[in-house]
Amino acid sequence: MQSTATADSLVNAATRALDIATRAGADQAEVGVTFDEGLSVTVRLGELESVERQKDRGLAITVYQNLRKGGASTSDISPAGIDSAVRKALSIASFTTADEYAGLADRQRMAVDPPDLDLHHPWGLEVDGAAELALRAESAARSLDARIENSEGAVVSTSDGMRVYANSHGFVGAYPTSSHSISCSVVAKSDAALERDYWYSTARVADTLEPPERIGERAARRALDRLGSKQIDTCVAPVIFTPELARGLFGHLVAAISGTSQYRRASFLLDAAGRQVFPQWLEIREEPLIPRALASAAFDGEGVATKPRDLVSRGVLQGYVLSSYSARRLGLATTGNAGGVHNLVVAANAGGLEEIIASCDTALVVTELLGQGVNIVTGDYSRGAAGFWVEKGKIVCPVSEVTIAGNLGDMFTRIEAVGSDVDLRGTVRCGSVLVAGLTIAGR
Repeated sequence: MQSTATADSLVNAATRALDIATRAGADQAEVGVTFDEGLSVTVRLGELESVERQKDRGLAITVYQNLRKGGASTSDISPAGIDSAVRKALSIASFTTADEYAGLADRQRMAVDPPDLDLHHPWGLEVDGAAELALRAESAARSLDARIENSEGAVVSTSDGMRVYANSHGFVGAYPTSSHSISCSVVAKSDAALERDYWYSTARVADTLEPPERIGERAARRALDRLGSKQIDTCVAPVIFTPELARGLFGHLVAAISGTSQYRRASFLLDAAGRQVFPQWLEIREEPLIPRALASAAFDGEGVATKPRDLVSRGVLQGYVLSSYSARRLGLATTGNAGGVHNLVVAANAGGLEEIIASCDTALVVTELLGQGVNIVTGDYSRGAAGFWVEKGKIVCPVSEVTIAGNLGDMFTRIEAVGSDVDLRGTVRCGSVLVAGLTIAGR
């Protein structure tokens, strides 16, 4: 799908917008242009349920004039559409308050000859092929066990896109991307109890997706394993977060050390750089240049070159997650994180989930979290949960309708193990995480 003509047209749109903004009196300007095309096919109970095609193109322009900022966006990237968006941005800027911290990232921090991270691998999948894969996933799930009573469907999706960022420093960066996924969700029944669960695989390269049969079988097994769930008595015990949930813990870390949280004085980790936040053995590294990874980028949303760095070393927080604006507010330098973090790698100190379970006399393995009870200002953490109860190193029963409570600051210091069963499907790459001494509210 992505042709040189497509890339060239988006770059031309970006440079046109900058030229119009500069000639109209903007001191600085930046523009992002995106193109996305995708296909999503859903099957349910052996039948094709829906086919969705998506094709989006958009341009967002930000201008700075006398330290006043204005922005506008449009899906019309014709010359007239671009001109209208730029004029609107300039008009908005004229009504905003001057902000001494506003403006582009420093010119010397722009990426020079950014590397190709191999992020573009079109699948070339059409409706029939996508439907076949989805049917294979759902069929594998439904045929695994007679207790799989219903299906919420299987979905195969593929998307292809182009990203362009340019600014009045003269920086122009463009790269193509792709993303593909297969998912399946089913319902298991035993007596009067119904349990739903799912599984999915996502990757830049279609050939690296898990086979659809494995995805379906895993979804079914997860649903079956939850049958017969019980409540447990309220207690204080270790909690094991499976990899797909453990990465959320480190997502809360990122929220707390973001520049916005820091300059607004709204974080439980306020001014925490240089402080022991985790156990001494724990290491977290940002690796933005991993080829084909889902969160890789050679430059951030401001054109700043990304580079690997230690975020946590020997348990000590090394710095914050900063854009140029938040960095100026804090009297620091941007960390190349405008738009977010890129591949946070949490180093393991233990084996996989089974080994961590075997090391526990009692524990709760959490496989589902419910609710939004996380306060980044105070660190207070309270989430509904479901999973499995462990006794003497073995799972003894599924558990539901419990609440996990603690404080993130304490939880970080009580991490006893990070597993080697790393989940690569998101921005944070980590394995299962064992946290000691959390309150589990049950019956």
